[in-house]
Amino acid sequence: MAVVLAVASQLPAHTAAPAAPTKSYCHPVLQFCFKYPAAWSLLGSVFDGHGAAVAPPQKQEEAAWDVVTVAMVVPPPDEGADAVSIDEAIAQAVSGVRKSGQAFQTLQRQQRTVNGRPAQMVKFRYPEEGSGREWIEELVFIAGPHSEIYSLALKSSVASTARMEPYFQRIVASWHLQEAGSPTEELAAPAKPAQPPAAKPKTTAPTTPHKS
Repeated sequence: MAVVLAVASQLPAHTAAPAAPTKSYCHPVLQFCFKYPAAWSLLGSVFDGHGAAVAPPQKQEEAAWDVVTVAMVVPPPDEGADAVSIDEAIAQAVSGVRKSGQAFQTLQRQQRTVNGRPAQMVKFRYPEEGSGREWIEELVFIAGPHSEIYSLALKSSVASTARMEPYFQRIVASWHLQEAGSPTEELAAPAKPAQPPAAKPKTTAPTTPHKS
């Protein structure tokens, strides 16, 4: 699929994220890993334990926090079952937001490659139902070697997206699957569950969490 810029975003120009020490997270069962800034906190598990959420220190109430989640959102298909494509996973995620009655606006969508794996990115903007808070969500879906799909998602306020995106891109660039027999990386076990997100692929867990 060719790169499609659905709507030109009027967001501020991106600022470079300063180099900083990082922490490593590897899922103890699903074996995907990523790095995030050492000053950030691991908020807890998401998607019924299939992923984790991380976020920088923030002063506002948790419901208004910028957050990044990384998870397996579509498991490998059962024997004889059809695999879910990235296009289908994105369509289901977008449909979940549209059905909630929110004024959904697509900002960008493009094909990518993440650590040698085929991937797609979609970015959209919407007001949160009830509070009216404006959010930008940037989702990167990655196809795994066994037809599973992973999601890395940034959910941020419109005002902080330019600041958060460089950190998010570094997290995406660090994502990889741990090979069998490779040295074990630092494992970070989430201490508490996070509330599940709104957009939900029907096959398994949703793509981005809403925190309470």
